[in-house]
Amino acid sequence: VQLVESGGGVVQAGGSLRLSCTVSGFTFERARIGWFRQDPGKERVGVSYISGDDGLTYHADSVKGRFTVSSDNAKNTIYLRMNNLKPEDTAVYYCAAAITYLDASTWYRTWKYAYWGQGTQVAVSS
Repeated sequence: VQLVESGGGVVQAGGSLRLSCTVSGFTFERARIGWFRQDPGKERVGVSYISGDDGLTYHADSVKGRFTVSSDNAKNTIYLRMNNLKPEDTAVYYCAAAITYLDASTWYRTWKYAYWGQGTQVAVSS
């Protein structure tokens, strides 16, 4: 199983980025993919989630209304569209795949995910 993130970069506050997570090694249509971010010296926190089982999505309160998560089955890719970016969104962003079904109380828990990508840096300047 492999997950590869891309699309990070430097953007001014108010700008947008779209991150991609390309997955391989398992049935993509059933993929349960979470997006997380981590600042140096801080814990990794959940940002968004999408379930391949039913298309269900979740977002952290800090990004609701600004971030959307979607999937393209033909490309085995999950996208995180980030609009109206703020300096506090600066972090390394990771995608991760879970084997078990997750719900509103579990999608953001890092230990529920079995596979992780290498991360992509997002920097938002003020």
